[in-house]
Amino acid sequence: MSARPQVGGAGRVVVKVGSSSLTTLPGGLDAARLTALVDVLAAVRAQGREVVLVSSGAIAAGLAPLGVEGRPRDLATAQAAASVGQLRLVQTYADAFDRHGVTVGQVLLTADDLTRRGHYRNARQTLERLLTLGVLPIVNENDTVATEEIRFGDNDRLAALVAHVAAADALVLLSDVDGVYDGDPRTGPAQLLDTVRGTGDLAAVALGTARRNGVGTGGMATKVEAAFIASGAGVPVVVTSTPQAAAALAGERVGTLFEPSGRRPSGRQFWLRYASRPRGRLVLDDGAVRAVRERHASLLAAGVTAVHGDFLADDPVELVGPDGTVVARGLVAYDARELPALLGRRTPDLDPEYRREVVHRDEMVLVGRARTAGRLPG
Repeated sequence: MSARPQVGGAGRVVVKVGSSSLTTLPGGLDAARLTALVDVLAAVRAQGREVVLVSSGAIAAGLAPLGVEGRPRDLATAQAAASVGQLRLVQTYADAFDRHGVTVGQVLLTADDLTRRGHYRNARQTLERLLTLGVLPIVNENDTVATEEIRFGDNDRLAALVAHVAAADALVLLSDVDGVYDGDPRTGPAQLLDTVRGTGDLAAVALGTARRNGVGTGGMATKVEAAFIASGAGVPVVVTSTPQAAAALAGERVGTLFEPSGRRPSGRQFWLRYASRPRGRLVLDDGAVRAVRERHASLLAAGVTAVHGDFLADDPVELVGPDGTVVARGLVAYDARELPALLGRRTPDLDPEYRREVVHRDEMVLVGRARTAGRLPG
């Protein structure tokens, strides 16, 4: 059975809209297109449903007022454009929603706000309180202060994380493309994919990579990556074009539906897998890899052969096999400086204060494939 009715009946939905749907390169904000989207979201709100809007467009909205042509290539200019554009963007939203009697609130996030556990909890509490008060949160990456080292990279990934943080029932990713195609519709015949149930359905599809064309920073690859993050955590996702927003939110057969492929994890488990930033690595021997991967056992000092990084107890670390393949991610029970003296030693041979697990199984998630440290997985 399709999950489209689940999207149409979602009591709380996250909607992400890209820069290309709201702005033009020479003219900044396109008020008509923004207002059209607001009319759709206000109608959803009138049905008694809750909406969280993740909106790109701050940098693009600031280019024309600053007299800057083309997307800035240097960070300082991009931050300046975001500073000017974010104000214009949210004020335009506030005025448009006000005509429907809807109050909006601005939530600006950096990756650091979600990679740190305490900040992650604060973001969840803030969104929940805004929704309880009847406010429609408008979320964006804080481009004014975000550096390349702490950026999400694109708002599609941010939207997938927000969908879990806000405990949403569905996620709709809007752009200027009707959905996911099995080829490039700009260069030849291509078929729109109606439903994706897993990564295997896209095995033969060339999605390309994230691009920085025009006023946007993403591409279909980033939308698919975000869709798999959310759908893998039990949230149905529709990828479609902004003019089809009303139909998508009504559960109609538009765009590409990503069926939920996993159960909704706890906040801690989701944070560990998708939002935590590893502070180091523990290298495991083959026996420890099997114990962690096959039995989901806790990691003991006897199974650790090397320690990399400078971390403190309760920091997230990656657990890797002898060949460097990432096996799991978890919260380590010791500081990096404590572990070298414990490596390879049986628990009964350790001093009493060091006989606890290095990483407890309840503080661990399996990863399943190699990843670059610090990146959010797809």
